[in-house]
Amino acid sequence: MQNSEQEQIQQIHSLLQNINQTINESNSQIVHQQLSNAIQFLDQKYYVDAAPIVTDYQYDLLFKQLKQIEAQFPNLVHSNSPTQKVANDISSTFQTVQHLVPMLSLENSYNLEDLMEFDRRVHDALPNAFAIDYIVEPKFDGSSIALVYENDQLVRAATRGNGTEGDDITENAKTIKSIPKQVKFSQYGITKIELRGEVLLELKTLEKLNQERTLLNESLREQGKKELELYKNARNTAAGSLRLKNPQEVAERNLDAFMYQIGKIENQQGEDITQLFKTHEKSLATLQELGFKTATNHLKVFSNIQAVETFCKEWEAKRDSFPFDIDGMVIKVNDLQQQHLIGRTSHHPKWAIAFKFKAKQAISKLLKVDYQVGRTGAVTPVAKINPVQLMGVEISSISLHNEEFISSKDIQLNDMVIVERAGDVIPYIVGVDYSQRNNTQIPIVFPTHCPSCNDILIKPIEESVWRCQNVACPAQQEEHLIHFVSKGAMNIDGMGEEIIRKFLQENIITDIISIYNIDFNKVALLDGWKEKSLNNLQQSIEQSKQNELWRLIVGLGIRHVGTATAKMLATQVESLTLFKNWTIEQFTELQDVGPKVAEGLHAFFQDEHNLNLILKLKDIGININKTEIILDSNKLNGKSFLFTGSLSQFSRDEAKNLVEQNGGKNISAVSSKLDYLVAGEKAGSKLKKAEKIATIKVITEQDFLDMIK
Repeated sequence: MQNSEQEQIQQIHSLLQNINQTINESNSQIVHQQLSNAIQFLDQKYYVDAAPIVTDYQYDLLFKQLKQIEAQFPNLVHSNSPTQKVANDISSTFQTVQHLVPMLSLENSYNLEDLMEFDRRVHDALPNAFAIDYIVEPKFDGSSIALVYENDQLVRAATRGNGTEGDDITENAKTIKSIPKQVKFSQYGITKIELRGEVLLELKTLEKLNQERTLLNESLREQGKKELELYKNARNTAAGSLRLKNPQEVAERNLDAFMYQIGKIENQQGEDITQLFKTHEKSLATLQELGFKTATNHLKVFSNIQAVETFCKEWEAKRDSFPFDIDGMVIKVNDLQQQHLIGRTSHHPKWAIAFKFKAKQAISKLLKVDYQVGRTGAVTPVAKINPVQLMGVEISSISLHNEEFISSKDIQLNDMVIVERAGDVIPYIVGVDYSQRNNTQIPIVFPTHCPSCNDILIKPIEESVWRCQNVACPAQQEEHLIHFVSKGAMNIDGMGEEIIRKFLQENIITDIISIYNIDFNKVALLDGWKEKSLNNLQQSIEQSKQNELWRLIVGLGIRHVGTATAKMLATQVESLTLFKNWTIEQFTELQDVGPKVAEGLHAFFQDEHNLNLILKLKDIGININKTEIILDSNKLNGKSFLFTGSLSQFSRDEAKNLVEQNGGKNISAVSSKLDYLVAGEKAGSKLKKAEKIATIKVITEQDFLDMIK
């Protein structure tokens, strides 16, 4: 985990711990910015990375506080606030397409009081209504999708994206059997219609996929190859499947789809007839008659909000018997004309709300705390609890993040801790059941010395984690080795994480140098190693000696130094060891090197152990010399380029190499610093953003090739 991400997570924990803090004019702007950053980060982890790190309830607490601050201080509201837009899950893999009408989020509720407040707002918006009926249906926990049919044919499928536009996943959607490709909408006078639905994975299908992957892993293990991770949950697997590049792979996942809303309907004259079916109940029943899957058999209509809550509670009690994951119920005003009158915000419809089920919890005894040391020396406390089953998974280890997390929740040894699975994936200690405390509790004392090498730990002022500074620390060495051989560093194929750990266990390797002195006779004695795999590994290790210098710089694991910085550093000195003569000021003068990175570089190259390691690597034949960029020409003369969309005349890496070989620069995002955007087929959001910046010139692949002829 990168340090910046770790700091963001700590900020989120701090915000949650101080959720009831007093907000006044002096701190409102700071807290508002912290909350906005936190929510945007959590959206990225949930929707894009499919790796949620907090519970839905905790997310909603942060979101609710942000809304309260904006209500108290309206001057803080701006168009980029999370309260004013839908979370963005647009990727760069697919073409971006526009929804016919915005695809919004839902407000969340957790109790009768929340529902009563929603009911009050609805009645206030409809003061002359004779009656208001609510329709309640299961809230499927999957990945949202929008389907467009024209003249009875499925013409487009898109993800929710940012609510206004999403990824075009039409070919993938066509592989889902419950999405019909041809539907007789014309019998109702419908020429064009947009449907909203949820793509799901049945729980028994998820289990089957994991059984198949387990068998595949046995074969990979025998071949000495890296095993594949099991699918964590149905939602993440469904969302990830929709973004696979190969539709055939999508088909093999056996996804399902339920429609839950009609977005827009047009007749032959192009008129909006969205209220054709009068009620939401009738629209779902019609869709089911036409061949779609809907929740028609599981919904109910009520005339009072108390009955709504009772129905929601009934479903919460039986949620585990349902074949799909559901995380709540959705309450909507049933009458479509009333929906129209109530309206919406830029974030959510005012005529609907989600009643979220409580996160599934377990309680277990905290037996002890272990301390793990990462590659950068960060020491992370890990709770060891009595094994407990939660949502079909046995949990015995849970990260406690840092010393502040432990103290803020007053977690002690022998406590009965409350465990949830954040986003139904990651185990998380919500708190302590203080009612079960007795005289056996023991305060947790964070170690002062490294649990691996016994070196003294330090905590930099600007950080919340304790670190071991000893670069020879055995625990760090293991993580260093895994990083060193990785694809983004020295790229030693056939030597992944599991093999590194096995080689360390068998004493085949001990440090970076030992990788280049492996006794392959010992390796041959291990299970799964055949002559071909031995030869491939030996060849890959030898090839790595001739790597460009930037790969070695990345492999050395210097804090805050990524690939771009490493490539730049590789051009600055004739030999890597010469950086020992550089001052912090010299490093700071380099492009895109700030004070923190400069300090890290200076400290690294002043360390004798690091310098000795570089010299030893040189002695065994590894390249430590300057990467010479041999220009084919200087025709691009420092101009910056970014490539987007599907490229037909060269790969993305080939394109970047052409830029560098002709004196240009590659940058990673659309901004005022970009000179040229090279747009291939199905160019999406980057193209749209670039077109709004007057200084950026959008060109084709052929235009680019003409520039360097």
